[in-house]
Amino acid sequence: MTTPGNTAIQDLGRRRASRVGQLTGGALDQYSAEVANTLVASAPAAPLLELLAADFGAVASTDLLIAVTGAPAEVRVGGIRYPQWEPFVWRAGAELTVRGIHEGLRVYIAVHGSIAADRLLGSCAPDSVLGFGRHLTAGANIAVEVDGPVIDHPHFRLPVLRFGAAAAPFPGSWTIDVTDGPDAADFGDTVERLYETAFVVGVDSNHIGLRLAPADSSGTLPRRITNGEVLSRGVPIGAVEVPAGDQLLILHRGRGVTAGYPVPAVVTAVGLSRLGQVRPGQRVLFRHVTIADAVRRYRAQQTVIDRLRTRVAAAYAELRIPVHTTPPTSGP
Repeated sequence: MTTPGNTAIQDLGRRRASRVGQLTGGALDQYSAEVANTLVASAPAAPLLELLAADFGAVASTDLLIAVTGAPAEVRVGGIRYPQWEPFVWRAGAELTVRGIHEGLRVYIAVHGSIAADRLLGSCAPDSVLGFGRHLTAGANIAVEVDGPVIDHPHFRLPVLRFGAAAAPFPGSWTIDVTDGPDAADFGDTVERLYETAFVVGVDSNHIGLRLAPADSSGTLPRRITNGEVLSRGVPIGAVEVPAGDQLLILHRGRGVTAGYPVPAVVTAVGLSRLGQVRPGQRVLFRHVTIADAVRRYRAQQTVIDRLRTRVAAAYAELRIPVHTTPPTSGP
């Protein structure tokens, strides 16, 4: 590892962990992470690298088939520019660099094969409370088990695979879909302020949650009009909380499983991946959708990934590159 930046070994998280009081964790941009693994024919929840904002550099000791997704960045191997959202070969002895991450916040690097990672409840996702997980440091090595050939142009070193994966949009101002939360009725008509006000993401946001304040002094937050006490209870990932003060809190994948602030809205699954790319200082607008609409849009997104997985599997089968569809049953 020549330039570790702020990089963790990551996966899609512990999807059933909340029932036992464990943090879910996982890639904050689930869509980009799953597409990266799909492009290299790895299992959807296979370990991969999650880069947060900072430049990254590493040298491979063997030829690797990789894909880089997520926020726009300058990706080079041995000084040659390579595209994001398509698989390509990282040749042994060459340095892969990812620099100038912009518009979004996180970049994902998936590798065909198996990245060695310890697991907790079946996932390698870091847990900041338990101190579990691996963040890379200068000079660190990552063990990768390679189980198939890599394919590129024998003379020009150009990738020969093009699948047309759909990159997520990275706008300067983000529109995030939310559904009604469990306490929406407690806010009366003031809940409409959530959809009429532009918010700015604060610099103290992280994987646990985002803090947002109105973008201008005329903006106001929804206010609870009932007087009953809100008891600590289980809260979903994506809960939009309204504490006392002038900020909203949005709980993300590193959130605790219980909280006690009122929740007028919940960010959709598609919206959560988009929130994982919002940079501090960027504007966010909330758009109300029904649960049926939220489910429909998530299923449409998964259909895009499923179709991509089918194209990848067909192409790799012709090249005799192994295709993985399920994650390992146990970690190293």
